[in-house]
Amino acid sequence: MRTKRYKLQGRPKPRIRKAEFMLSDEEYELIQFYLKKYKITNRSRWFRETVLNHILKNMDQDYPTLFEENEMRR
Repeated sequence: MRTKRYKLQGRPKPRIRKAEFMLSDEEYELIQFYLKKYKITNRSRWFRETVLNHILKNMDQDYPTLFEENEMRR
């Protein structure tokens, strides 16, 4: 099964906003292991795509529907 890729619409704009966060040693080592294993060289792009894909996927799932989930299962 192939995962769905989400993309933002329109032309890419320059990135001028900075987002920073802290990691524990274990989290950092896990990410470093993952990046090395899958030969990901652009860490910033990987973080950005990972976070934005997660957000867009959740927004797609949370989109309002005409019926509640239990009504659609009947």
